[in-house]
Amino acid sequence: MDSPGYNCFVDGEKMTAAIQDLGPKELSCTELQELKQLARQGYWARSHELRGKVYQRLIRDIPCRTVTPDASVYSDIVGKLVGKHGGSSLPLPEFVDNTQVPSYCLNARGQGAVRKILLCIANQFPDISFCPALPAVVALLLHYSLDEAECFEKACRILACNDPGRKLVDQSFLAFESSCMTFGDLVNKYCQAAHKLMVAVSEDVLQVYADWQRWLFGELPLSHFARVFDVFLVEGYKVLYRVALAILKFFHKVRAGQPPESDNVRQDIRTFVKDIAKTVSPEKLLEKAFAIRLFSRKEIQLLQMANEKALKQKGITVKQKSVSLSKRQFVHLAVHAENFHSEIVSVREMRDIWSWVPERFALCQPLLLFSSLQHGYSLARFYFQCEGREPTLLLIKTTQKEVCGAYLSTDWSERNKFGGKLGFFGTGECFVFRLQPEVQRYEWVVIKHPELTRPPEAPAAPTSSNPSERLSPFLAARHFNLPSKSESMFMAGSVDCLIIGGGGGQALYIDGDLNRGRTGHCDTFNNQPLCSENFLVAAVEAWGFQDPDTQ
Repeated sequence: MDSPGYNCFVDGEKMTAAIQDLGPKELSCTELQELKQLARQGYWARSHELRGKVYQRLIRDIPCRTVTPDASVYSDIVGKLVGKHGGSSLPLPEFVDNTQVPSYCLNARGQGAVRKILLCIANQFPDISFCPALPAVVALLLHYSLDEAECFEKACRILACNDPGRKLVDQSFLAFESSCMTFGDLVNKYCQAAHKLMVAVSEDVLQVYADWQRWLFGELPLSHFARVFDVFLVEGYKVLYRVALAILKFFHKVRAGQPPESDNVRQDIRTFVKDIAKTVSPEKLLEKAFAIRLFSRKEIQLLQMANEKALKQKGITVKQKSVSLSKRQFVHLAVHAENFHSEIVSVREMRDIWSWVPERFALCQPLLLFSSLQHGYSLARFYFQCEGREPTLLLIKTTQKEVCGAYLSTDWSERNKFGGKLGFFGTGECFVFRLQPEVQRYEWVVIKHPELTRPPEAPAAPTSSNPSERLSPFLAARHFNLPSKSESMFMAGSVDCLIIGGGGGQALYIDGDLNRGRTGHCDTFNNQPLCSENFLVAAVEAWGFQDPDTQ
């Protein structure tokens, strides 16, 4: 068999050991759906030559802004920028945030070429302020390029993509950080067992999730990363979330029930990813990734924009020179023992609840809005204290010492839109839970059972430069083709009662005197009763989310 046509940047022996070259040499399909299937199946993964052809074609078809640097630009500027420096001695651009160039079977010349290309990209893209994924992207593309100039052009096309609905690589700290928050939200919903473990063993759970791109771009072995990149070029950014979630699921499976390898779970995950080939093949990784029935691309985009908006409101748009995220409150730090007091839950229980809420609100600290022991047993007073606050947390303690509650995404003032009648509102971010006698959380039924609905075809996204202008609530029921209204009865209130969840029953019902309540199965959350089915209320509390900077 002829040896693969590796270029002068690749260590052929290492490459042959990493990825066998045994596959087909041609690809004839043009339909996107067929390309998706072939990418997932690894059709071109075992042919160095064919993968190079496919990359060339897929990257050429990326819609880019009018003026995008090409190979000729690289030839013009590289000598001026690099001078007589050897590639290996060149500094890396500041925007890679001290990320090292992964070896990926590159020889010394290849490692130096990556540095040269990164410096030229920094020259041509002064607006890129934070892009730690780029060294890995360039290092991989260099394998499948004739020379440095062609690799530079491919990387530039990925960076210059101007399709508003097609995000490829984060290029600012704001985009990167909101992606980390979005990943944390997805872990919370799709990897609940792993999330529970992270909260238990990590002091800063959000910092653990902040490494998610690092797992993919640099920590994964070349054989795995190349397969991920194959699918990424066809399907886009959502694939990255899928694979990172799959990594966390595999890590949890290995880690569960075993003593920790160290007292640093962040390092343990990174070590697991580096050695993943010992336990998980690229095929198994992708199989697990695509078995996760993730939100639609539109919903993830809405979540990303909501997280970006929260970060902007808190002034977190650039990385602090001294300490990244110095303003960010982590789960274990947001609920302070010295200034937190509840008649219903302990500090530890509140921390558990806080680990369930969306990450953009986990940045905040709990603020007591209503307490039946302070404000009286009155639903009218409850509404008065809560109106203008979004979201809120409802806590209930029964006379049997049972504790349950709900996270409610929407301002209670929305109930007034129904003219005094009982009407449901809220979004799929709502959830209900019980803490005593055992901990259990129930989320919107559509999250675990997406087969109940198919999102309608989304219209083309508006091209407004202001994300807040096109911000629609994440998981709003109107985004989904639901079989009936019973799957979207999140919250309702009138002068006579408060209801959480509906359809076939109610997850929570409390009367206007905050005296009696009942709980049962409901279609919205597909929950079991949260406490005794008919109960007497001992205490009710409502908590808001306060930015620590406004205290």
